[in-house]
Amino acid sequence: ITAKQAKTPPLIPTEGSNKVKMTTEMGCMCLQCVRTNEVGVVEDLGQFRTLIDPGLHFICWPFTAVAGRLTLRIQQLDVVCETKTKDNVFVQVAVAVQYRVLVGSAYDAYYRLSDPRGQIQSYVFDVVRSSVPRMELDDAFASKADIAAAVMTQLRDVMKDYGYEIINSLVTDLSPDSKVKASMNEINASRRLKEAAAHKAEADKVKLTKAAEAEAEARYLSGLGVARQRKAIVHGLQASVSEFSKEVDGAKPKDVMDILLLSQYFDTLSTIGANSIILEHDPATVANLQRQVGQSFLRNTGSA
Repeated sequence: ITAKQAKTPPLIPTEGSNKVKMTTEMGCMCLQCVRTNEVGVVEDLGQFRTLIDPGLHFICWPFTAVAGRLTLRIQQLDVVCETKTKDNVFVQVAVAVQYRVLVGSAYDAYYRLSDPRGQIQSYVFDVVRSSVPRMELDDAFASKADIAAAVMTQLRDVMKDYGYEIINSLVTDLSPDSKVKASMNEINASRRLKEAAAHKAEADKVKLTKAAEAEAEARYLSGLGVARQRKAIVHGLQASVSEFSKEVDGAKPKDVMDILLLSQYFDTLSTIGANSIILEHDPATVANLQRQVGQSFLRNTGSA
């Protein structure tokens, strides 16, 4: 057998299937190679004979031939399905299904299904179009794992009977119309603007409250200061009257108070005069003021 005759025939994959078909060349085809992670299907005159493992094999060609090869590697099928949600929004759901051929069930995988990818795709369409219409758009985005689990559950048992193992099922994308996306973004932006306005109003409220509390505290402290000032003035006047009465013989406290009132009166006049205010002046004003203050004290004492 020459090297050309022993050459492995080229592999031509069939579209829509994981079966690998062969083309024959003229010459002896007794030596066949099966690649790693593949299994070969051997037929005698069109009837299944056995499965061959990876490596070099001798067959009695043309009575015996390798009808096809099945890859044992994990494969992925991407399915895009259009459906409608409960709130009447059309979405494109992309599902990725990862699967492989079971070595012990290679016979079923080769002879029982002519198009395994089409079979998987049909089941994915069925699950997606029966699950998503029961959900609203927001719920569909939040339930991608549930959709993937439903696809996985539906496919696992069915495809196992045909010699295929479903490794995983993933919802890779859920895309509504571009106008729906834009409206959802506007709703989200409006909600965030509303929250920002509420936080700003709350901040302004806190600022005004703190300013009012600070003003009230300042006025309270100012009142305490004025009260202490007046108390100090009274104590000072009392001490002055007492000392003056002791130092000057025959001086009465009333005389001292008259002198203090007169000095306070002149101080008041000087202060008012600095502001260019014209007032009527009478020397008897001090006596009248003293009499009025005394009558006020007596009236308040009598009413108490």
